Amino acid sequence: MTAREVEAETLARCSLAAGGSVSVAVNQREANVFRLASMVIQSRFPDESRRLMRASDSYFARCPDELLPPQDVVRNGWVFNLPRLRDMLSAQLR
Repeated sequence: MTAREVEAETLARCSLAAGGSVSVAVNQREANVFRLASMVIQSRFPDESRRLMRASDSYFARCPDELLPPQDVVRNGWVFNLPRLRDMLSAQLR
C-alpha cells in the first residue's frame, strides 16, 4: 500500500467512526488516530468529535497502556500533520 492509500483508508475509518458506524477502534494505531482526529475537528464538528473519542476510549478501556501522546502519533507516521488531518477529515464530514 502506498502512503496515500494508507491515508485514504485512515480517513475512511475516521469518517465511519465520526458518523457512528464504528463504535470501537480495532487496534492501537486506529485508537490513537481517532483520538487525535477528535481533537482537531472538535470546534467544527462537536458531535462527530465525540463519536471519534468514544470509539477511541472504548479501545483504551481495554488497553490503557497503548494510549500515546499526540506527538508520538505524528512521530510514528500514523498522521502526517494535524492541519492536513483536520482539513481532509472536515471535507469528508461535510
